[in-house]
Amino acid sequence: MSEGEVKTESVGTVVVAGSANLAIAVAKLVAGLISGSAAMLSEAAHSVADTTTEVLLYLALRRGARPADTRHPFGYGKESYVWAFLAALFTFVAGAGFAITHGVTTILVHRHSGDYLVSYIVLAVSFAIESVSLARAVRQVRNESRRWRTTPRRFLRLTADTTVKAVFLEDTAALTGLLIAAVGLGLSHWTGDELWDGLASIAIGLLLLVVAAILARSNISLLVGRSVPERLHREIERELAGLPTVDRIDTLMTMLLGPEDILVAAKVDFRDDATAADIEAAADEAERRLTERYREIGYVFLDPTRSMPGTDGRRARRTQEPADQEVDGPGQSRPARRPGPAHGGPAGRG
Repeated sequence: MSEGEVKTESVGTVVVAGSANLAIAVAKLVAGLISGSAAMLSEAAHSVADTTTEVLLYLALRRGARPADTRHPFGYGKESYVWAFLAALFTFVAGAGFAITHGVTTILVHRHSGDYLVSYIVLAVSFAIESVSLARAVRQVRNESRRWRTTPRRFLRLTADTTVKAVFLEDTAALTGLLIAAVGLGLSHWTGDELWDGLASIAIGLLLLVVAAILARSNISLLVGRSVPERLHREIERELAGLPTVDRIDTLMTMLLGPEDILVAAKVDFRDDATAADIEAAADEAERRLTERYREIGYVFLDPTRSMPGTDGRRARRTQEPADQEVDGPGQSRPARRPGPAHGGPAGRG
């Protein structure tokens, strides 16, 4: 997929979220400096981290969409996970680190240097702006989950498009952080004790740690080379086993090469009476079937082989235990007909 074919909806979601976070970061910083609130300054750091994250996610979408070349024959899809992982690290270090450190300092110093009113105003405006950004992310998630007849939660857990997941989680965390800041600020204002403001700042930092850990874990899994969910794995196996000259599938391996690409490799035991022409025709038919039904499958490799010792003649050998798979999870490709969700555009290379 070329750079110009990057999914418009994902790019739009990232741009909207980044613009909102930039405006909010400036407002929170001014309010934090005027009021001296630790929670407000932590929220400013939170928004700065989110803004930087959106820039990195935008780079992830653009650079990961570059077409394959001689040095990278499988394309640049995995590069999108590198940038998304860096975004998670920045949230971890800059956002969470500042919030927790500043919260602890506030509790120890116990000093508030300004008025609360400006902080309340900025929190209310920020909540409204963040709600607009989250609404767009939620709309995209719901559209995709409805399209593939699955739940939004399952879609977010299994989608290979980590930019959508990142924006959704960050916007959710942003609204939660605003509520925490408002509670901490309100309690400090009411009691006159800055302990609550400091605790709110620490809570915001811990919230950012959770989001960063979730995103980092997801991107690491995809960088290492995650297989497709079990449901799609079984569908691919059935498609290959259904070829006329195929006796059985001894080994089937899949890998998500990026948000838009899936690789399929299989050791296939053809019937003993199959000729070389039959095998070639079966390979062509396998690629045609899979790329038509699952349009994100860009690469199909079949290795003709005899039965492997230890196979039971009914199921393909896995490279991981079934417990490591999402048994009832959605697939990551866009079929003409399918029981699970997909995410991404057409592939069709191979």
